[in-house]
Amino acid sequence: MYALVKTGGKQYRVAKDDTILVERIAAEEGDQVVLDNIIMLGDGDKVTVGTPNVEGAGVSATVMRQTRGPKIIIFRRKRRKNHRRTQGHRQDLTLLKINDIAEDAKKLAAPKVAAKKAAAPKKAAAPKAEAAPKAEAAPKKAAPKKAAAKKASAAAPKKAAPKKAAAKKK
Repeated sequence: MYALVKTGGKQYRVAKDDTILVERIAAEEGDQVVLDNIIMLGDGDKVTVGTPNVEGAGVSATVMRQTRGPKIIIFRRKRRKNHRRTQGHRQDLTLLKINDIAEDAKKLAAPKVAAKKAAAPKKAAAPKAEAAPKAEAAPKKAAPKKAAAKKASAAAPKKAAPKKAAAKKK
């Protein structure tokens, strides 16, 4: 049995025990995820095509690891303008191992993520202490104001500095 799964804007043909590298899915390593955006299911001669999705179908997968793709360099230039821009990019990816394909997603094993959250004991909320008044901080001292520089009035003429007499060489 195989399925055509759509995730991360791309379509993948998967069968049981396949490993696929898809765009990042928010799950931790070892978690089980159910992909429910199934476009087509095939089982020998029996092919089910969705309009646009096959209702109720699902694919169970385990997150093997979270990784990143290769570095891609984006280089833009405009000729004769001395204009160049370089930018890099690495895509976040998730490696999935396909566990099971089912026409009825309810038959698939419950995701481990939900089981972990349900099994975790709830912590009792600690009573919040009343907001204690802040210790009185010393008031900030105002910075001393600087005296404004006196401007020479435009009406008063400037005095020329007296020239020094040059020293004579012997």
